[in-house]
Amino acid sequence: MFEAPAAARGRDPLAGKIPVTLLTGFLGAGKTTLISHLLRHPEMDRVAVVINEIGEIGIDNDLVKMSSENVSLLANGCLCCSVRTDLQETLRELFGERRAGLIPDFDRVIVETTGLADPAPVIQTLSGDSMVAAHYRLDGVVTLVDAVNALTQLADSPEAERQIALADRLFITKTDLSNAASLESLKVALRAINAQADIRTCFQGQVHPSELVNIGLKSARADAHTLVFLGERLVPQTAGEHSQGSERYLGASLPARHDPAVKTVSLRFDQPFTWSGFAAAMEMLLTLRGKDLLRVKGIVNVEGNPVVVQGVGHVFHPPVQLDHWPSADTGSRLVFITRNIPAEVIKNLFQAAEALGEGASS
Repeated sequence: MFEAPAAARGRDPLAGKIPVTLLTGFLGAGKTTLISHLLRHPEMDRVAVVINEIGEIGIDNDLVKMSSENVSLLANGCLCCSVRTDLQETLRELFGERRAGLIPDFDRVIVETTGLADPAPVIQTLSGDSMVAAHYRLDGVVTLVDAVNALTQLADSPEAERQIALADRLFITKTDLSNAASLESLKVALRAINAQADIRTCFQGQVHPSELVNIGLKSARADAHTLVFLGERLVPQTAGEHSQGSERYLGASLPARHDPAVKTVSLRFDQPFTWSGFAAAMEMLLTLRGKDLLRVKGIVNVEGNPVVVQGVGHVFHPPVQLDHWPSADTGSRLVFITRNIPAEVIKNLFQAAEALGEGASS
């Protein structure tokens, strides 16, 4: 059962938790190059970077001040940690060693996955493991996309598409090896897979650490990051932009791409929900089609109150009630990334829940 929004119990469930950024991307997308650049940046002094094999990064010896069994402290104060068993165990050990004073304090974590990894189980780790969920929270998913090979990879490898579909921010790499027409074709394909993701470019791994943080919801206090988390823009839209943005709602069609099974369905509802009605609709969707529900995120009007929901597959983070709406728009906005689920099925299910809420309020 979906529990009631956490802020309704009088506390901010995200306060004090260590934010985690998940860095993913298909084989050859440039994750190693980007991590190598990050580990040398002076603003990484209170960051722990968890990678699969520390030896793959090739850190210069003079950058390492101290090394334990699986944690290296770099000269700039950044911690580099290799996955020893699985991610859950690594995160538990990092927190335990931090609390015991065995390693320097850190404020956030960046986790790099393998090129063939499905991000969903990693995201689920952050909410499915009670100890990990008590101390860490997902800040966002960043996916690197190879400008030269991505279209071929999307055609041949479902993992590449899932990495893009679950991303909050996309970085296109190797742009110097591509041309303007090819880059535009790639961006069209990326928007078709994940219309809500922020798309940027990256040259030779030179990404500022600030571009990997504060992508998701950081607090139950509504602010600009709430809209970034939901893939919405704060700047006013022109008439043409508004028209295009509106077409994303109600399951409007997007450009064709390699695998039509994976779709982004964006829904908007103007009438408030009751929590029982919304939770019942979501539970029905999870029960019947949970394996095909890749990701959900949105802000829901629950009897006038803004509630942020997010989940991957069958695992959902606890809903968070904000203390105020982040903008004048009080409508519910939900983004579903699905496989083989007709948009109308989702739309009808939540319209029924919306109608129940309208009846309860009248």
